[in-house]
Amino acid sequence: MASKAAPQRRLARTYAAVNIGSFRISAMIMGETETGELQVLGSGHRASAGIRRGYVTDMTAAAHAIRDAVERAERSAGTPVRSVWIACAGAGLASNVVSVDIEIGGRRIEDEDVEQLLIEAQDMIQPDGRRVLHAQPAHYTLDGAHGVANPRGLHAERLGVDIHVMLADGAPVRNLTEAVQNAHLEVEGVVAAPLAAGHACLTVEERELGVALVEIGADITNVAVFAGGMLLGLHAVPMGSGAITDAIASSFGIRRSQAERLKCVAGSAIASPSDHRELIPVSPPGEGGDGAPVGPLARGADDKNRIVRAELVAVVTQQLGVLTAEVGKALKAIGFSGSRAGQVVLTGGGAELAGMADFMQGALGQPVRLGRPPQLTGMPEAHHAPGFATLAGLCLYAADDPVDIRKVGAGRGGVYRAFNREAGWWALVMRLFRALKEYF
Repeated sequence: MASKAAPQRRLARTYAAVNIGSFRISAMIMGETETGELQVLGSGHRASAGIRRGYVTDMTAAAHAIRDAVERAERSAGTPVRSVWIACAGAGLASNVVSVDIEIGGRRIEDEDVEQLLIEAQDMIQPDGRRVLHAQPAHYTLDGAHGVANPRGLHAERLGVDIHVMLADGAPVRNLTEAVQNAHLEVEGVVAAPLAAGHACLTVEERELGVALVEIGADITNVAVFAGGMLLGLHAVPMGSGAITDAIASSFGIRRSQAERLKCVAGSAIASPSDHRELIPVSPPGEGGDGAPVGPLARGADDKNRIVRAELVAVVTQQLGVLTAEVGKALKAIGFSGSRAGQVVLTGGGAELAGMADFMQGALGQPVRLGRPPQLTGMPEAHHAPGFATLAGLCLYAADDPVDIRKVGAGRGGVYRAFNREAGWWALVMRLFRALKEYF
């Protein structure tokens, strides 16, 4: 389904993104006006094909689905695109923090010192045969004191920096890239899905103080912990909302498409006393004509193929209990539990199930909220939802034009832009590296 295009103003740049999920492949085209305002020009999505747990399993099917989603976005935007940003949700994502420092000798820190520091940090990255998706500076240190946003102009004996490094397995990333290329598109960049989703859902303060982002996809749930402005820990749970759909189909002996509809239309993570009195039709209205059931009756259904809502909710909550337990284990393994626990933000298509935040808050014993992308100009209301957070985050990431440390000293500038354009120390970081670009 494609959204309608927003009224266009004079644009300085255009960005396109594709989120290649196991349940849905979605595309978005975003424009940036000459005044810096971002607006959604068009978007489109379709059912996924050739993708499983974030991996390409059928190159031809995946390429066709990607091309279809992008063409829907192009039609709604009224403009073609040649290159896109894509998200990587599987591929064995791993997050590391690398620290490096250099001798300054008590003098004033200049632009050249910052560049030298970042060049030396390049040699500290040890991918061990894996692909480096990101290598971005977060905090600087002066004589061991952390949290310095802009060291330029200050004096220190030693200048250090913390680099956030995101790694992935090379082959799955190449398969994703080739699927996009086979759809006749260039890949502008590959972004780790947790970073893209965090870009859209998390505030700068949350990333600084500490927050867990739980992105529930169809086949995989990524649990990421941010603190000090960086993604410090990441764990993938090989289970998503698709497990709930499968459990419903199995419990009632119905088709998976019917189970998906039941989950979305009548499923809930919170039981209600009225559930025992409410009957839910297994087939959508009008499918059989005159109210006649289609195909065999669901297990436990009445003669009109209706099931008791309480039985549906029981299946949903049983599977959610398993998923939440795995999320809790992941948070504990990362160190985001006990006295160190804090805010948990749920996003991804699986987070749209009714009552999901309340269920997880009770199960985890931590404050939980839903994470949605910002309501940008031209964005369809349906896309202001957790299921489209990664897609919107990809466009926002592209608009911020983040360049990692591997490009410093290579004649392409050393610009590193933070998560958004807000004021404060993140803005200072942005201005520092803009100055580096102009100087060199």
